Order: sequence, then structure tokens, then C-alpha cells
Amino acid sequence: MVFKKLFARKPAPAPRINMMPAGERAYAIGDIHGRRDLLDQLLDQITADDATRGPAKTTLILLGDLADRGPDSSGVITRAMELDASDRQCIFIMGNHEELMIRVWEGERATAATFNRAGGRETLMSYGISGDDYDGWDLGGVTEATGRVIPKAHIDFLKRFRTAHRMGDYFFTHAGVRPGIALEDQDEKDLRWIRSDFVESDADFGAVVIHGHTIRDEVEERANRIGIDTGAYASGKLTAIGLEGTERWYLST
Repeated sequence: MVFKKLFARKPAPAPRINMMPAGERAYAIGDIHGRRDLLDQLLDQITADDATRGPAKTTLILLGDLADRGPDSSGVITRAMELDASDRQCIFIMGNHEELMIRVWEGERATAATFNRAGGRETLMSYGISGDDYDGWDLGGVTEATGRVIPKAHIDFLKRFRTAHRMGDYFFTHAGVRPGIALEDQDEKDLRWIRSDFVESDADFGAVVIHGHTIRDEVEERANRIGIDTGAYASGKLTAIGLEGTERWYLST
């Protein structure tokens, strides 16, 4: 009997219950990638869902990658600017695609190659460039056109995006976090670009990380993170997570 007591297995710790701040509700939207049509649909769903719930301070969070790949990056950024100017409480997180657009707009020719591979052609077409013209340019031409056709107001807006935002037990960022580093000490490059080191980690990050960047067919919910990038530009499925108290729920197009 003594032997059994000495070597008895300790009970597993109770799972952590994650909480939003009292009286607050949040909706976070995953990677939009130029799908203004889906963004409009999802915003309507969020408005309707929010109206069915009790009184709360509601915050809308866009997790980055508004542009590239899809057909209407200009329209998505314009819609985001309208949201920013509205009475809604909105937070915008910078993704790696916003970073690319800003750097090429500022004249970084070397970055134009990555911008091109990441859907820059579709982005410039949404600002009025023809596909034939784009296809005839070298990287210098892409860089020049980016600086010429994308309004400075759009770039200034993107530059104001945050790298991350925390609400209660949730940490919102674009790509993820570096395991083993405190949330407040994370490098901006990791917050926008990290992938396998983050998504393959079982580490406790100190909060549940709500992120996009890594495409999955469905929401990927883990104990330490929730990925909501469902590949909207190709799948037609743009996803949002809703959070209030200890509840979480999902909306999608």
C-alpha cells in the first residue's frame, strides 16, 4: 500500500479556462487577400451576430494580409479604411503581405521579386494596371508602378497597423510567435513571418495565440493557438472567430 502511494500517478492539471476581459467581445478576421466580396459578406454576418448578443464593448480585429492574390486588394484596403473611420472599435494587424507592399512602394527593387511571387500582379491590377503591362516589366518596372499607382493614403494607413494585440488570455497577431520568448519580447519579423517553428510547437505561449498566415481547410484549434486562415482567396471561405467571456465561436462565408 505504501509503495502504491509513493508511486501513484499525479492527477492531470485541470485545463486552463481562457477568458476575455469582462464586458468585452471581439471578432477577429483571418487573411482576406483581396477578396472584398467575402469581407463584405463576413462583416454583415458579424454585425448580425453581434446584434443578437447582450451589451458589450465590441472590437473588430483584422489579422493582416488584406492584399495580394485575390482580385480586389484596392477594394479591401478601401473598406478597411472606411471601418477605421467609422464608429466601430477596430484594430488592424500587419501581415507579411502588407510589409512587402510597403517595402516595394518605398522603392525596394529586391523585394519586388517576392512581391511578384506573393500575388503582387493581382494587387497592381486592382489599382488599374493591365496584366499585359505588368507581364512586360522587369523588377524595376514593378517597383516603379507600385509607387506610382498605389495611393500614399493607402500606404500610410498600412504603416499604422500593429504587430500584435492582447485581450485577456488571447494574443492576436498575424503569423505567430517564437516559442520560448515572452510575448512582450517577440521580434516583429516572427510575428509577421514565422510558420513551422510556431505551428508545430506545443509550448505554452502565455496566452492563446489567434493567428492567420498558415492556411488550413478548417479552423485549427489547439490548446496554445487558434489558426483562422482558411485560404479565402482560393477557397471562398473567409473565417472569423468570436470571443466573449469563456465562449468562442466561428463565422465564415
